[in-house]
Amino acid sequence: MPAKLASIRERARVLLDGICHVCPVCDGRRCPTGVPGMGGIGTGASFRNNVTALAAWQVNMRVLHDRKDQDLGLRLFGQKLAFPILGAAVAGARVNFQGRVSEEELARAFVLGAAEAGSLSLTGDGPLPELMDAGLKAIKAAGGRGIPVIKPREDGEIVNLIRRAEDAGAVAVAIDVDAAGLVNMTRAGQLVEPKTVDQVAGIAAATSLPLILKGIMTVADAEAAVAGGAAAIVVSNHGGRALDHTPGTAAVLPEIAAAVGDKIIVLADGGVRSGVDVLKMLALGARAVLVGRPLAVAAIGGGAAGVRLQLEALADDLAVAMRLTGCGDLGDIGPGILKKGW
Repeated sequence: MPAKLASIRERARVLLDGICHVCPVCDGRRCPTGVPGMGGIGTGASFRNNVTALAAWQVNMRVLHDRKDQDLGLRLFGQKLAFPILGAAVAGARVNFQGRVSEEELARAFVLGAAEAGSLSLTGDGPLPELMDAGLKAIKAAGGRGIPVIKPREDGEIVNLIRRAEDAGAVAVAIDVDAAGLVNMTRAGQLVEPKTVDQVAGIAAATSLPLILKGIMTVADAEAAVAGGAAAIVVSNHGGRALDHTPGTAAVLPEIAAAVGDKIIVLADGGVRSGVDVLKMLALGARAVLVGRPLAVAAIGGGAAGVRLQLEALADDLAVAMRLTGCGDLGDIGPGILKKGW
C-alpha cells in the first residue's frame, strides 16, 4: 500500500473510532456497528456473503502471451473513463458517521476525487434533504461528472429530483430500488416502495438521462429493468445493508449478465477490495464496478485526494492483474480467466 494511502487510512481509523475499525481485511466480521454505521444489517450475513462470494473465485495466471500493455479505459454513459471503477453512493454522514464529517465534505470527496482520477461517483439520498442537496452540489462543481441516486420514492417526487439532477448536469440518474424497505425512510414518514415495470417505464420516459436501477439480485428483476427501459442495472444487495441473508453479488452476477448483458449495461458492487476483485467482477459479466467502503475510509481520512489515491491504487492493481492473466484491454476479460475455488 502506498505510504500516503496508509497514512490516510490511519487518520480515518482515529476519526471513525467506534464506527469502523478500518480493518486490514474489510469483510464485516469485526464491524463495531451495523445500520446506522458501516456494517451490514441484522446478522451481517449479506455483507459477509459479498466478500466470500468473490473469494470463491480463483484467477488463472497466464504469463506467456503478447498482451504486454494494459488499457483500462472505457466509455460509460457518454463519458470516457480511465478505468472501470466508480465510487458507490455513500451518504448519511450525520447518522452513519455521527457527524464526524459533514454531508457536503463527504459528497465532494467522492465526486471530486473520482472526477480527478478520471472516473465517476454516485451520490446518495435519504430522509434528510441535505443528502441529495450535497450530492447535487458536488456534481455541479465537478462539471456534471457524477450520478445521483434517488430512493424509490413516489414517482412524481422521483421525477422532481431527476429535474434537479438534469439542472446539475449529471451524466445519468439512478434509483436504488433495493432501498424499498429501508426503515430510516419509513420512520421519517417518507414513502419508499417497490416499483412495477410500468412505473419504471414512466420514470425512464420522463428524462433523457440514462436511468440506472441499483439493487438487482435476480434474473427476473433484471429482465423487468430491461422491459421498463432502464439503461443500466447495478447488481447489488445494498452493501448488505437492506436485507439480511441475501447471496453475495458475485454469486448471482453470472446468471444475470448471461440473461441481459447484451440488452442493458450491467454494473456490480459488493465486497470489492482490490484490483483482483474488480477483475473477477468484470470476468463474471460486469461492465464496471462500484466501490463503497474503501472509498468511504479514504474520504474520511483524506478527502477528495484520498478518494483519488484509493481509486488509482485499485486501478494499478487491476492493471497488474490483467497483465498476469493475459488481458490487454477490458474486452479480453472473460469467464475463462476464472476458476471456481475448492
